Amino acid sequence: MHQETSVLEKTYFDVEKIRGDFPILSQEINGKPLIYFDNAATTQKPHAVIKSISDYYRESNANVHRALHVLADRATSGYENARKKVAKFINAASSDEIVFTSGATASINLVAHSWARKFLNPGNQIILSEMEHHSNIVPWQLIADLTGIEIKYIPVRESGILDMDAFDNMLNKNVKLISITHMSNVLGTVNPVAEIIKKAHSFGIKVLIDAAQSVPGMSVDVTQMDCDFMAFSSHKMMGPTGIGVLYSKKDLLEKMDPFMGGGEMIETVSVEGSSWAEAPHKFEAGTPNIAGAFGLSAAIDYLENLNMQSITAYKDRLTHYALDGMSKIKSLQIIGEAPVRGSAISFRMDGVHPFDLAPFLDQHGIAIRAGHHCAQPLMKKLNLSATSRASLYFYNTFQEIDVFLEVLDRANHFFLK
Repeated sequence: MHQETSVLEKTYFDVEKIRGDFPILSQEINGKPLIYFDNAATTQKPHAVIKSISDYYRESNANVHRALHVLADRATSGYENARKKVAKFINAASSDEIVFTSGATASINLVAHSWARKFLNPGNQIILSEMEHHSNIVPWQLIADLTGIEIKYIPVRESGILDMDAFDNMLNKNVKLISITHMSNVLGTVNPVAEIIKKAHSFGIKVLIDAAQSVPGMSVDVTQMDCDFMAFSSHKMMGPTGIGVLYSKKDLLEKMDPFMGGGEMIETVSVEGSSWAEAPHKFEAGTPNIAGAFGLSAAIDYLENLNMQSITAYKDRLTHYALDGMSKIKSLQIIGEAPVRGSAISFRMDGVHPFDLAPFLDQHGIAIRAGHHCAQPLMKKLNLSATSRASLYFYNTFQEIDVFLEVLDRANHFFLK
């Protein structure tokens, strides 16, 4: 088995060489080699990203846009270069369409407060889905309380895919925004966002895509997709925590009001009032996460050097290998059967609570997630309180999956003996 899987790995790229770039992966947990299968929560960081952050603080630490000295010029150049790299990475029309935030959650909240709060009125509707992360539910509930708008939810079928017939019936002139995940962090389902956007636009409806799970592992082209807004986080694509991205079509950004006020986002300030800087700067009040931008820039370089198509192909092979092996384990049930899916795999084992299984796996050095995964409405729909979740990334190996399957089988016997 190991000989065969090693050939599969080398079909795409040298995974062992790649793993050498990630210092955290070389450690042992409870006397066992670390097997990190919690990538949907956050990804590990390569030397290049860690070094870029360290180099910034050692060589370029200064505030951006605000001083006329060498360090400030270096910091500003690196920060704005990161914006350009993000724009190119998702094929935005301009770097002016890229707003840096603290993460995908902040990006969604920015749209909720700066666009929805300004332009939506009582009687208007927003469409979400039952599989959304709390970050794409709670901001809209807060705005609904403030504006009197109505929220509707696309049902999720038992197989873990959206009920698109129900979605079609929800579209009407009162719907002003659809905010939906590109890839479920629980089920791995990849939603047909291009189809959703096309249908929405035929009604004049704006669309926000939560791409926190998709951008790290597949090519995402906002121009081709034609979404109006997109949110994603650096830390799920090997970059540092504390920085994320809001993509927005420029004409929308220009019409939106600032979300926060302070330094950097102004053009003029007087005791009588203030005027705003041009987008995207009017949405970046205060000192931004400059080091985070340097780290995100390095993460994008790393991903592009590997090639996103190769990453996607390898992750797909890993995922299907894991699914095939898990399907053969007695009493294990995989949650969700979407034909188009990513590498987040939720599952249950009869007679074993996820909160018991996770520590058992941890004793063997295997890190997974257990809980509702910030998706309580989905759990309620599936009549589940919690699931176990293994999520893979391109530095994982087929051999790691073999160990995972062996320990799962061991857990099956241990808890059910």
